[in-house]
Amino acid sequence: MSVAADPVASVRVRLPDQLQRLARLEREVTVAVAGAVTQRSVLGALERQFPALRGTIRDHAGVRRPKVRIFACNEDISHDPVDAPLPAAIVRGEEPLFVLGAISGG
Repeated sequence: MSVAADPVASVRVRLPDQLQRLARLEREVTVAVAGAVTQRSVLGALERQFPALRGTIRDHAGVRRPKVRIFACNEDISHDPVDAPLPAAIVRGEEPLFVLGAISGG
């Protein structure tokens, strides 16, 4: 009896300039995500594949940093539950997940 493996999605992630420079990456990277494709699973795959990004998007407890925003299909999903499924267009690789640094000032 064979057991089916979890499906693996190739998720495109667009990074802000400062993270590209830090990790010496291109603007867009692709990460393999097994199982459910959520903010948590994508960011976990990103940090595993590119260790220089650990602690930059999320703190070491896994909480998104306050000045970072996550967008999927032109929607700010930063405050959505981290285990909510991402849109199908992200899962299929048709659209990238955007990681952006928030701008603040006064």
